[in-house]
Amino acid sequence: MPQLAAWEKVLVNGEGYFDTVHGRIPCNACHGGVGDTEDFDLAHEGVVMDPDPVASCLACHEEETVSHVDSLHSTLAGYTKVLEMRAGGEMSSGLQEAFDLHCTSCHATCGQCHVNRPTTVGAGLLAGHDFKKIPPMNLTCTGCHGSRVNDEYKGKNEMAEGGHYPADVHFNPGGMACIDCHPGEQMHGMTGEQTHRYDGPPDPDCEDCHDVVGSNPQHSSLHLEKVTCQVCHTVDYKNCYSCHVQKSPEGVPYFKTDPSQMLFLIGKNPLKSPDRPWDFTVLRHVPVDRDSFSYYGDNLLPTYDNRETWTYATPHNIQLKTPQNASCNSCHGNDALFLTPDKVDPDELEANQNVIVDGAPPAMP
Repeated sequence: MPQLAAWEKVLVNGEGYFDTVHGRIPCNACHGGVGDTEDFDLAHEGVVMDPDPVASCLACHEEETVSHVDSLHSTLAGYTKVLEMRAGGEMSSGLQEAFDLHCTSCHATCGQCHVNRPTTVGAGLLAGHDFKKIPPMNLTCTGCHGSRVNDEYKGKNEMAEGGHYPADVHFNPGGMACIDCHPGEQMHGMTGEQTHRYDGPPDPDCEDCHDVVGSNPQHSSLHLEKVTCQVCHTVDYKNCYSCHVQKSPEGVPYFKTDPSQMLFLIGKNPLKSPDRPWDFTVLRHVPVDRDSFSYYGDNLLPTYDNRETWTYATPHNIQLKTPQNASCNSCHGNDALFLTPDKVDPDELEANQNVIVDGAPPAMP
């Protein structure tokens, strides 16, 4: 995403913005500061760049604001849940410091979708402070969900032999935006309390639109209850490794990761439940190590093995035809497609016992 010059980030569209509904509200009503003064310093005293949603949005957008406060975009509960599992149930002061410095930039307010870019990509107004009811996904959604979701969805991941992996069929030729599958109710947290993005039944669910999949015998009688749709209908996706966080000598927080890899691996479903009944799913490696946060203290993840490093995944690169569904034995008997012990780092074997498989199902006669 291109960076904006400093003046571009804050320049308000004076020709049209002040005639809009939001433009009739005094600046200090949302941003703080002192109104009715020509003194620059006084006017900007206490100004906040990114207003608090409850203080600024609640009066007019009550339902959305109340639910947003408890949404994953606001609470970052998905991050804290997995960290607490690896930290023995509660984050230590050192781990909390690391989280506050390195993870909270992914927190999203109302403004970071509807008025400006997310802070993770440098912020900056979307369009002269105009409010966008439907945020432009290339400036908002993919600012936070870029390196994996965006590149998979738009076909930007490069193949080792040259060229690119194909874009998701919903993007090309579908042309669908994020909001077509992830509507505002989901983004605002109005679909129910969640502590992780895969809580409850799949949402969105492929069958919400593809309601005839059960008529295909490959689906209904053979695979529909055994594997997730992505097992047959995705291609290689990005897997990330070894994120380590620390601060520069000047005190600036930063992180480093090992090179990512494009892989496709099937394993046991770690979230098996009545809502997610499948035996197998595709798994993605997440960038965590036992010593990811060691800069902030010793043994900050004492129960590191309590959660998989190869996790339940829903890659955004759906294809009708894939290498693994070309024929029965493209998958059956093909150990290369499965997360077998030899593909797991020795230090991660214990953490991944619930998802590792011995090998592919037997080849078909």
